[in-house]
Amino acid sequence: MNKNWMKTLGSAAVAAALVVAGCSSNGTGNADAESGSGGSVGAAVSHKIIGIDPGAGLMAAADRAVTDYGLTDWTLVEGSSAAMAVALDKAVKNEDPIIVTGWTPHWMFAKYDLKYLEDPKKSFGEDEEIRTVARLGLKEDAPSAYAFLDRFEWTDADMAKVMAAVQDGQEPAEAAAAWAEDNAALIDGWVDGIEPGAGETIKLAYVAWDSEIASTNVVGWVLEHRLGYKTELMQVEAGPMWAGVAGGDADAMVAAWLPVTHKDYAEQYEGKYEDLGANLKGTKLGLVVPSYMDVSSIEDLAD
Repeated sequence: MNKNWMKTLGSAAVAAALVVAGCSSNGTGNADAESGSGGSVGAAVSHKIIGIDPGAGLMAAADRAVTDYGLTDWTLVEGSSAAMAVALDKAVKNEDPIIVTGWTPHWMFAKYDLKYLEDPKKSFGEDEEIRTVARLGLKEDAPSAYAFLDRFEWTDADMAKVMAAVQDGQEPAEAAAAWAEDNAALIDGWVDGIEPGAGETIKLAYVAWDSEIASTNVVGWVLEHRLGYKTELMQVEAGPMWAGVAGGDADAMVAAWLPVTHKDYAEQYEGKYEDLGANLKGTKLGLVVPSYMDVSSIEDLAD
């Protein structure tokens, strides 16, 4: 998966234009395209799959799916995650057909009614987990923070709500606070029986992915407002994130994608960190369509 999801709005406009041209040949009607009646799904979307950054692991998996399912007449359109989101928004508002490369967790699943196409050939692989990783010694140095981090677990639907709020213009800290206010009972379970800290600073490293911005800000809010810690949120690339925790410059991260995405880093620093387990299960990659489209599997795309 690509580590840099935000590109230029210029790319967004280009990709959006491609989608508009490909999704509705007459610029007005969409009934046949939605249902698949009167023509194939491929014809309805001009045999285009709207992708993201060309170097992304998701794009490599999508390209593999094109080969695995014999989609020889299809084009995987390169762009960016921002461009894909603009194209998807335009298509959904017009109820036009569109196929995009997608992943969970992502805010678009909270904003739109979407579905993954089934992938019986497993071109996109198995699901991953997002795991919490702490520096060695955190349990002794900050036992309350450690206990909470060890308990922290939520769902992609929870995360998507925070991501969607940020996407709609809220600052990440504000979105996390609003989510926390609406989900006090869940947070009660995370902190039940844990004694507050004494105002120590907990440093949380994270990568600038929408998902990790959401989770890290929520965790930071709980540490500060429910457990009495100060927090420092450190935005870095994936390599420095792992190196920071392994070297003790960061106390923890809730942003470790395993067993695939961060496999090399996990192996490189093995023995220099503590894996506290999954905080979100069932991350997913695949081809995504609006639910109003009458298509259920990648196999259905082969004309």
